[in-house]
Amino acid sequence: MELTVNGARTFCYTGGKAFDAAKPTVVFIHGVLNDHSVWILQTRYFAHHGWNVVAVDLPGHCRSAGEAPKSVEEAAGFIVALLDALKVERAALVGHSFGALVALETAARAPERVMQVALVGVAYPMKVSPALLENAQHQPMKAIDMVNAFSHSMLAPPPSALGPGTWLYGGSRALMRRVLASNRAVNVFHRGFVACDSYAGGDAAIDKVRCPVLFVLGKSDAMTPPKAAQGLQQKAHDGRTVLVEGGHQMMTEAPDAVLFALRDFLKP
Repeated sequence: MELTVNGARTFCYTGGKAFDAAKPTVVFIHGVLNDHSVWILQTRYFAHHGWNVVAVDLPGHCRSAGEAPKSVEEAAGFIVALLDALKVERAALVGHSFGALVALETAARAPERVMQVALVGVAYPMKVSPALLENAQHQPMKAIDMVNAFSHSMLAPPPSALGPGTWLYGGSRALMRRVLASNRAVNVFHRGFVACDSYAGGDAAIDKVRCPVLFVLGKSDAMTPPKAAQGLQQKAHDGRTVLVEGGHQMMTEAPDAVLFALRDFLKP
């Protein structure tokens, strides 16, 4: 599905079902140098079980035009504008990594628009190592290799992931290269990492969130280890946590566990 948000063409994957404003809506928000496809295994379930699925390509990423967000706050403003374009009064938000910070900030800024929020692979502060920041800017292919080494706790997927012969590390690396190449004007890799590293609003945001919050954390996550979410967990007004066997890219490493956590949490 394509629509116009803030004057720019925006692509949203709907899980193979037409958007129906009468159904409850869940918005999936990807992380740095990813796109809607990282949610492919979870979104199709919800699309076929009574939900509107809106897995967005953030501005300046792959099939969406517009300026890539320079900050978490700017991306949160985009999500509110997306809800306006969809004519959706309230939605559930699911975000991964950078997208989790965006979901959190959106829930704080527009609490009347968000009924539930799931934070997958979240950390706060979400500091990025100087080496990754440097390489993302000047040697992005090297940084892609580094990120994927840190993001995976296994090389081959379980049977319920993307299918026989899938190489998790190679597939993720190929996706990141494609996303990077999709924007010739801006290095969305470095910009996204800077946005993560500089975000300072997490404590204030979680204090403002009154809807239920789910933390989905990977036990073997080296990018955003579970302990890095403790500050947010302790402050959450109505929070719960699910730990899954997997690394940062847990949506493909532990697809069933992530899906079941979201399924049990999200209620129309």
